Amino acid sequence: MIFNFEQVHNYYERAVFEAVARLSGSYPDFDSGMLSDVACMALNRLPARYVRHDVDMMFYLSEPERASIEDALHEALAFAFAYVGQRNNRPPITA
Repeated sequence: MIFNFEQVHNYYERAVFEAVARLSGSYPDFDSGMLSDVACMALNRLPARYVRHDVDMMFYLSEPERASIEDALHEALAFAFAYVGQRNNRPPITA
């Protein structure tokens, strides 16, 4: 039997990557490395939701579940942008 897992992915990955790209214009001081850090921080704050097709997951969710996912995504992104911004604006530690 041949298995094909290429379609399996974490639902939040695409959503986070698209949101970071969309919001990046509001953070002109963030370079590409910082934006990657934002994506990592946000993804680490969200649960893993593995799906084959994003549309399948969204089809089977109730409206409150969809709203909960959007709220969690917004919260994780807000935290990540604030955290990365704060960490990169700190003065260097001197010995």
